[in-house]
Amino acid sequence: ISIGRLDFNSCGLLVLTTSGELANRLMHPRFEIEREYAVRVMGQLQPQHLRRLTQGIELEDGVARCVSVELRGGEGANQWCHVVLTEGRNRIVRRLFEKLGLTVSRLMRVRYGLIELPPRVKRGQYHEFSADETRRLLDWLDAAPQPPSSPPPRQHRPGHGAKA
Repeated sequence: ISIGRLDFNSCGLLVLTTSGELANRLMHPRFEIEREYAVRVMGQLQPQHLRRLTQGIELEDGVARCVSVELRGGEGANQWCHVVLTEGRNRIVRRLFEKLGLTVSRLMRVRYGLIELPPRVKRGQYHEFSADETRRLLDWLDAAPQPPSSPPPRQHRPGHGAKA
């Protein structure tokens, strides 16, 4: 099972598992697992761009926002930054930057939760987790705060509310 997805023009960390439970825990929006991306933008990010990214931008499918945005330098017409989001809607990073009038020229996922892209793993290679790495991931997921559960359904009490 692939954890999340990367579009055709993106690269980076792709997590695979044989556990449906683990896949659900990492992907379901209610768990708000962080995803970090290295983004190369054509143009210069200004303070107002950073503010809008972290405060929220209205997209066709609702408001989206970055947990954090960190400038990482660049040269010429390109600037690098790292953005952290807690959701994985389709093409969300590219759509956020498009709303700012900026074009993403390179997009690479570098972290998914506590799983970081190992620098020694190059394109087309993989790293299989050891038993210790798997245990660390499962312990981290177990220790993560659980989202609030939905309130129980209201029950009808005699003499209150709707009549039969």
